[in-house]
Amino acid sequence: MSKLENSPIRIKSFQFACEIVHYCDVLKNNKDFEIASQLLKSGTSIGANTREAQRGVSTKDFKNKFGIALKEADETKYWLEILEATGREVPKDLMEKCEELMRILVAIIKNS
Repeated sequence: MSKLENSPIRIKSFQFACEIVHYCDVLKNNKDFEIASQLLKSGTSIGANTREAQRGVSTKDFKNKFGIALKEADETKYWLEILEATGREVPKDLMEKCEELMRILVAIIKNS
């Protein structure tokens, strides 16, 4: 495994995306198709953008991709909050992991 593949943000965002996929399957089974679609897009985009960022050609490109990942994480948190507010059961650790990703992304952007 390369150094990039071992980076904590890459591992955590990939694992988070997998959990989002599983949770969206539950939402679809409950006929929450539209919100499942929104959550699936934003929740998996975090990892895709962190992966792209690590292949960035410049510091500006690197920070920009991590900025997009942060926006996607914030959107994911929004959808999870909507689900909670409308009485859906959201796994507590999913919200915590999303907030953790946001903290890590902010730190990466600030320190780049």
